[in-house]
Amino acid sequence: MNKQQFRFWLVPMLCLGLIVGMWALPGPPVSKAAAAEDGKCGQGDHGLLKKLKEERAGADQDPLKFSDIDFLSTSTGRAAGNGFLIGTSDSGCHWQDIYTGQWQFEQIEFPDNVKGWALARSGKSPNFNLLRTKDGGSKWSTVYTAGQSLQRIDVHDAETVVGYTRNAAYVTKNGGSAWARIPTPANTRAALFPKDGALKRGWAMTVKPGGGIQLMRTADSGRHWRESLTVSGGIGGEIYSSGDQVWVLVRGESGMSQVSYSLYASRDGGKTWTRVIAQNTAGGGPAPGSGKAVAERGPANPGGHLGNLAIADGAAYLAGGSPAAGKVGVGRSYNGGKTWSNVPATLAGFEAIIAFPAKKSGWLVVTNPDDAAIYLTKDGGASWNIKFDL
Repeated sequence: MNKQQFRFWLVPMLCLGLIVGMWALPGPPVSKAAAAEDGKCGQGDHGLLKKLKEERAGADQDPLKFSDIDFLSTSTGRAAGNGFLIGTSDSGCHWQDIYTGQWQFEQIEFPDNVKGWALARSGKSPNFNLLRTKDGGSKWSTVYTAGQSLQRIDVHDAETVVGYTRNAAYVTKNGGSAWARIPTPANTRAALFPKDGALKRGWAMTVKPGGGIQLMRTADSGRHWRESLTVSGGIGGEIYSSGDQVWVLVRGESGMSQVSYSLYASRDGGKTWTRVIAQNTAGGGPAPGSGKAVAERGPANPGGHLGNLAIADGAAYLAGGSPAAGKVGVGRSYNGGKTWSNVPATLAGFEAIIAFPAKKSGWLVVTNPDDAAIYLTKDGGASWNIKFDL
């Protein structure tokens, strides 16, 4: 996703996969030409990032690892890490170098196959820079953030971005030239203004005086807020939504490599809620909230650590990893949380991030360095095919 070493011919070909509308495959690197001609796919690391791996081989260096993935479709997307960005336009059969350089990517979002945004660090700095690209990711420029330390972004279109600090939300409608604060309730710890909410509909997770978590919602760009859900206990969490489907992850305590949490779902825009998962653990104690849950465990147990949640065509997937078992996997619901099933965790690792462009087709990247790899499923996570092994 960044500057310095980059190959101009790789990115235009990656972009072509979307632009021509025929999902044409990009011209493969020379070393993969023969494989492309006879229909074979690349394997392992596809011959990429060799120089960067050598540079990171020293004992005082951080090993290469993935940090995020972003897919426009099942076939076309990108994976980012500490100093690199790679991409595919043929469902992972072939991958291309897009960027290697100074930026340690934390989050990437591409509203189309040419323009994109990212949060990234440089060197040992603890702070994120907001970056944007206009050529598919080979060159990146820093973007003005009005002095705000953004922790996460939601990209609505090429020029409109909502940025979140630890307790507030901001929006730019002109590519970062100017920012405006979106009003949020007092004691906000997480917020969400989704793309399909047109900057009017939004959510905020607040800490209640005396303890507990409260979910608030707005329909008028934050001018007025009203309570939607109250959960006893909890120390924070995340919010996800798509249309009328809303999912709220409330994190509890952790200990002995175990995490307690509750997952709530609404199918009617926050009017009513279902407690979908209530994971109690010996190390983390009881899950936040009360009431019967659909499931007592999330994905990848024992002690499943959480990744992110993805919603696609009405289906919801939650990534999880178990340090004790050394496996990652997903749990899922196809009916807005009425039922929940955890797919057996079989992939090596203990941290994972997912992206599902379609109801049953999605990608999983293992983010811990020792097991760093990218996998594709076309059956809702029941089986996975490795597409890149770092």
